[in-house]
Amino acid sequence: MCTTADLARSGHVRHTLAMTESDTAEDDDTTDESTPPTRLILVRHGESEVTVRRVLGGERSCTGLSELGRRQATALGERLAAGDDPPIDVVWSSTLERAVETADIVAAHIGIDEVHRDRDLVERRPGEADGLTFTEFRERYGLDFLTDPYEPLSPGGESAAEFHLRAGGAVARVASTHPGKTVLVVCHGGVIDVAFRDLLDLPRHGGFDLWTLNTSLTELTLRSDLEAWRWRLVRYNDAAHLAGLPDQTPHAQE
Repeated sequence: MCTTADLARSGHVRHTLAMTESDTAEDDDTTDESTPPTRLILVRHGESEVTVRRVLGGERSCTGLSELGRRQATALGERLAAGDDPPIDVVWSSTLERAVETADIVAAHIGIDEVHRDRDLVERRPGEADGLTFTEFRERYGLDFLTDPYEPLSPGGESAAEFHLRAGGAVARVASTHPGKTVLVVCHGGVIDVAFRDLLDLPRHGGFDLWTLNTSLTELTLRSDLEAWRWRLVRYNDAAHLAGLPDQTPHAQE
């Protein structure tokens, strides 16, 4: 994927956070075991062509996965089909081609015939900057989109606040549509960041950075305890299935 997040994180060290449900559970005796949890598994799409080309890939310019991205999606599908992870009941995806292609590859491996699409699960919309290289974007707009949550990326694009409202609502809507089910959502790094902050009630802007790997698994469960329903983080950035694959395709020169 090639998004504004890539611009901000250029040169940063990647960090992977591994957490288990037992790390976050307060007391198993307070859990209502008669009510099955809703399990939300968020997947960042495989490596995309726009990432390789160093382009802001919106709805006009996204052309799907790179060859490595297809290998990553296949590796994830094979992993989920092996049965060591929770069985998937429903698959959703963003309507951007890189997410659609990833979801279709995974669904075929796990025997799910229908993939639901939701346009509100797409990455932050870049507006007229859609299709520009990172260098062109910096030269033309030169704005610091990390400090002003109300500034759109470019004319016709979304601000961080607008993106958060739209993507957060989409994730919540998908989860509430399938209570007690395990739902796989193939989306984008920015959408996963929003879901992480919303569902775990963390700061909506700033405070920390996430670097979500292509086709990694981020899993949260909604469980009932004696007081309320609570989301718990089970794991973040689980990309064990990518062992042996290259980290990335060499980027084009801008």
